[in-house]
Amino acid sequence: MTSTFIPDMQYLDAVGRRLEYYWTAGHDRDGPTLVFLHEGLGSAGLWRDFPALMTEATDLTALVYSRYGYGGSDVLEASRGIDYMHAEALEVLPAIRDALDLDDTILVGHSDGGSIAAIHAGAGQWPVRGLILEAPHFFVEDESISGIEDAKIAYESTDLPTRIACRHTDGDKTFRGWNDIWLSPVFRDWNIEEYLPGITCPTLVIQGVNDEYGTEAQLAAIGQQSSGSVDTVMVPECGHAPHHDAAEGVLDVMSDFVATLTSSD
Repeated sequence: MTSTFIPDMQYLDAVGRRLEYYWTAGHDRDGPTLVFLHEGLGSAGLWRDFPALMTEATDLTALVYSRYGYGGSDVLEASRGIDYMHAEALEVLPAIRDALDLDDTILVGHSDGGSIAAIHAGAGQWPVRGLILEAPHFFVEDESISGIEDAKIAYESTDLPTRIACRHTDGDKTFRGWNDIWLSPVFRDWNIEEYLPGITCPTLVIQGVNDEYGTEAQLAAIGQQSSGSVDTVMVPECGHAPHHDAAEGVLDVMSDFVATLTSSD
């Protein structure tokens, strides 16, 4: 499975911040737009070729962007608050959708991006045709904290800072902004389950069996509380990033799900 796609990075202003983004194909196509929302240490670039491969598999254009504090977007200026994912879901993403005329969307969110997608859809204020949530968090588990503590140790004792710096304008601020808030005592009570009943669109949830940041309890929560249909897939021998660890199989599962959402178009 290969792709020679090279993104043409562009920039927009949303809620006072300059954000980088790219399209995987011409965005005047018919049908919904796939909107990719990256993980807590991710960026537009860290999705690698996966969005382009999704476009090839589904014939749908994808929008891929880096949130504030990530990639080539504006550098984080202050510590993140406990509500940082709410702000992304309820303020920034709506502003991006408005600026780029994204009326019909399928949100593809990984980790923090999955949580942001769930909040956005669950708020019920903006149309969402479907959700693809990869290793999302709806509440904080002991496994989440343990994984993030391990990430802090790795950051302070390995070459992780160098690797993170390759993908972000200020890698240290990116890492600290994510790591510090998750390890803050006040974040232990973070919970977005209140948004799950407001999700009415079909949802696909994918998680690695060996995910170091969460358990099947996350899948159970949305399966029990969402108002829409929920399909769940546990990927064997896979960690927190199924689209990297098991790319070909995950691409097939995601594209098949998208086909069910667009079959009547």
